[in-house]
Amino acid sequence: MYFLCKYLAGLLLWLTVSGPAIAQPNQLTALLKEADGQNPSLKITQEQIEMASSQIEQVTSLQDPIISISLLNYPTDSFKTDQTPMTGNEIRLAQMFPFPGKLETKGRIAEKKSLWFASAYQDARLQIRRQVKDTWYRLLFQRQAIKLTTRNLKIFEDFIKLTETRYEVGKGLQQNVLTAHLQRSRQLDQLLVLQQQEEATLAELNSLVGRDTDRSLEIDSQLKSVSQKFNLNELQEQVVQKRPLFKAYAALIDQYKAQRKLAHLDYRPDFTVWAGYRWRDNALVDDGTDFVSAGVSFNLPVRRKQRAAAVTEADSALQLVFRKLNNFRNQVNLEIHQSLTSLEQTGKLVELYQGGIIPQANQTFQATLSAYQVDKVDFLDLLNSLMTLYRYEIDYIKALSDQQRSMARLEAAAGLAADQLPEPSTRSKG
Repeated sequence: MYFLCKYLAGLLLWLTVSGPAIAQPNQLTALLKEADGQNPSLKITQEQIEMASSQIEQVTSLQDPIISISLLNYPTDSFKTDQTPMTGNEIRLAQMFPFPGKLETKGRIAEKKSLWFASAYQDARLQIRRQVKDTWYRLLFQRQAIKLTTRNLKIFEDFIKLTETRYEVGKGLQQNVLTAHLQRSRQLDQLLVLQQQEEATLAELNSLVGRDTDRSLEIDSQLKSVSQKFNLNELQEQVVQKRPLFKAYAALIDQYKAQRKLAHLDYRPDFTVWAGYRWRDNALVDDGTDFVSAGVSFNLPVRRKQRAAAVTEADSALQLVFRKLNNFRNQVNLEIHQSLTSLEQTGKLVELYQGGIIPQANQTFQATLSAYQVDKVDFLDLLNSLMTLYRYEIDYIKALSDQQRSMARLEAAAGLAADQLPEPSTRSKG
């Protein structure tokens, strides 16, 4: 019976320390920072930012000038340079200039595309943080559930010894011995299931933070309850400023507006300016005077259907972005509503378990244990009270875990943690 009393004292202490959370555990903060720098999917998005940023300089630069060298008007019967005044050699330099506004518009398109990737990257970091937190709190639940189940197994060891002793002295039934062994086997099965789940969850967490999946992790944290309160209307009103993906959609809208402007500018011709210098043989009758030439040429934008199709494409793309933005806003509002509802419901469960159900179940178990010691209740009543207390303990830490997971979903959906994200780093161009 000594271990049972020790167990009860430990339970009361555990319930006391499982109070409201004041700050995020340092261990989780370190994991979030590690995921921010090592998560594989974030690294891919980081490269997309680099690619998009590199395009700005490319699309805003003029095309390379063209230099050409020509051998002009050589007679085919002799190929001599001093036979006819028309014979000469020419070097020509040409530069194409887009119609005014085209380069600037192309630069704006590339800039907004880069901003889309940068903002989408920030939003992806929020979602990775949510996944890390969700996995972390599932892992905490499994670790604490394993401890509770292991503790329960030790109690069953005492129960088995107790029932065997009572059976040997003729005060107990063999059925009680067999029932105690059966319940111990069930608890052992539950322990194996929890350990398997813990291993899978730890591998998932390691993968999210960019570690080897088989890396071990010592946990020095306990599940805590969430004390923050939120207002649904305020969250949904502020989300446009909080969620980085809304900024990404704004950039995408600007990008397609610029794309439409460029499609209209494509109706305007580009032009090429050129200059040439021709030198001739000094033995010619006119002493081979050299010539200079200059000119300008234009492309003729006569294919109107092609350009009209480009305008239509830009208009359709812009309408598509507006529809996607509206759909995204509806999804975010729904996700905020669902996450907040879940957070509030799990919070009520936590308070109910912590302030009512578990203390009452604990008192029932203690009273049943005392009554059993003086043969006022049978063994099945004692066993039932213990298993009821165990199930409530598991449900309690599950509610704590679900509350924290709901909080993580709410943070990601409403962008509550967006201000904790530094700007994405970019490699220097050298």
